[in-house]
Amino acid sequence: MTPVAVHDATSSPTNPEHLQVALQPGLQPVVVTLTGRDRPGVTAAFFRVLSAHGVQLLDVEQSQFRGYLSLAAYVGVEADRLERMREGLTDTLKGHGQTVTVERVEGVPQSRSRSTHVIVVLGAPVNANDVSAIGQTLANYGANIDRIRGIADYPITGLELAVTVADAEPGGGKPLRKALAALTTELGVDIAIERAGLLRRSKRLVCFDCDSTLITGEVIEMLAAHAGKEAEVAEVTERAMRGELDFEESLRERVAALAGLDASVIDAVAADIELTPGARTTIRTLRKMGYRTAVVSGGFIQVLEDLADDLELDYVRANTLEIVDGKLTGRVIGQVVDRAAKAEFLREFAEDSGLQMYQTVAVGDGANDIDMLSAAGLGIAFNAKPALREVADTSVNHPFLDEVLHILGIPRSEIDDSDLEDGTFHRVPLTPAATTGAVSL
Repeated sequence: MTPVAVHDATSSPTNPEHLQVALQPGLQPVVVTLTGRDRPGVTAAFFRVLSAHGVQLLDVEQSQFRGYLSLAAYVGVEADRLERMREGLTDTLKGHGQTVTVERVEGVPQSRSRSTHVIVVLGAPVNANDVSAIGQTLANYGANIDRIRGIADYPITGLELAVTVADAEPGGGKPLRKALAALTTELGVDIAIERAGLLRRSKRLVCFDCDSTLITGEVIEMLAAHAGKEAEVAEVTERAMRGELDFEESLRERVAALAGLDASVIDAVAADIELTPGARTTIRTLRKMGYRTAVVSGGFIQVLEDLADDLELDYVRANTLEIVDGKLTGRVIGQVVDRAAKAEFLREFAEDSGLQMYQTVAVGDGANDIDMLSAAGLGIAFNAKPALREVADTSVNHPFLDEVLHILGIPRSEIDDSDLEDGTFHRVPLTPAATTGAVSL
C-alpha cells in the first residue's frame, strides 16, 4: 500500500522535497494493515475503530483472495491517539481472527505507483520458476513489479503483472522486450508486454487471419484433398507461409490444381471447417464488449461466408474462386488478398468503424500476415511461423484463441460471468490432448 500525495502546479513530480501530503494539520501519517480469513463484519469493525479515533482517510485498498482478506489504509491520526487506536484495532479485530499492524510513515511518502507497462503470462501450467525467472529478468533491467493478479484458470493459467520500467520512453523498453521474448522459448510460457494506461484499453477492432488462426485447417488444402492434390498444394502452401514464395504466385499455382472440381465441394469443405479452440468464446466476448470483429483470409469467400455469418463478424474479406458451369476453373477473380491487401483491409475496417489504427488488433500465423500485424496497434502472432514472430508485438504458442482476450486484459472470471448470465457458458473438460489443440470450444 502506498499513500496519496499531491504537488502544486509549479512543483516537479520527480522532486520529492516539493511533495506535500494531503494531511490535515497536526495529524501523523500512518499505514494500517489487516489480514486474516474473510468474514462478514470485518471491514465494518475496522473502520468503526478508525472512526472512533477521528482518523482521516487518504488511501484504502482491500482485496479478497481464496477466502483470505487483505485490507490496508493510509491514514492521518493525532499522535496522542495513535497507541489507543492500535490497541482498539488489535482488541476488536482479534475476535474476527484478524492480524493488525500499524506503522508510522517517516519522511516524505511515495505516491501510489503508476505502472508503465503490463505483462501477461500465459501457460499450461505456469510454475513458480516461471514467475521467478520473469521477476529476475525484470530486476536485471531495472523494472519493478507493482501488482500481480490472476486473470485465467481455463483453459490455461494466466497472470497479469503491472510493472514500472526504468526507461518508460517510447522504445526505451526494447532490451527488456527482447529478454522476455527469449524467456518465452526457454520457459514454454507466453509472455506479452504492453504499455499501461488508456491506450491499452482503447482497442476496439480485432482482425483475424482465417486459416490456422480462426480455424484449425487450411481451406485450400481441404479443397485439394477432393482433387487428390494434397501433397502438391501443401508443399506450396508451406513455402509461401515461410515467406519463400510470393503469395499471389503461390495462390494461383495452388488454385490451378483445383481446376475441374465440382463446385459442390465448396459446401462440403465449409461443413468440415473446425474453429480453433476458444474462437467462438473470443468472438462472442469481443462483440459483447462493443468491439468490431473481422476476418481477412487468403482463402476463399465462398467457403467462409456462412462461417462469418454464424459468428456475426462485422467484416470479411477473402479471395473469390471462379466457377463456370458448376465447375472450378482453377482461377481466382478480382483482387487477390495478399500480404499488402490484408493491411489495407485492416485500415479500411478501422476507417469504416471510426477508429484510429492504434485501436486495432491483428492476429495471424504466417508471413502473409506481416504487413497486417505491423500496421495494427497490437500485432499477435498465433502459433506462428518465425518470419511473423519476429515482427509481432507478442506471440501466442498455445492452441487456444481466447488467449487474445487475456492479452487484452479481459479476465476469465468476467467472461464466465457474462456467459452464465446469457446461457452460453460451456467448458470442455481438458485432457493432455487439449494442449495440442484436439478440443473444440
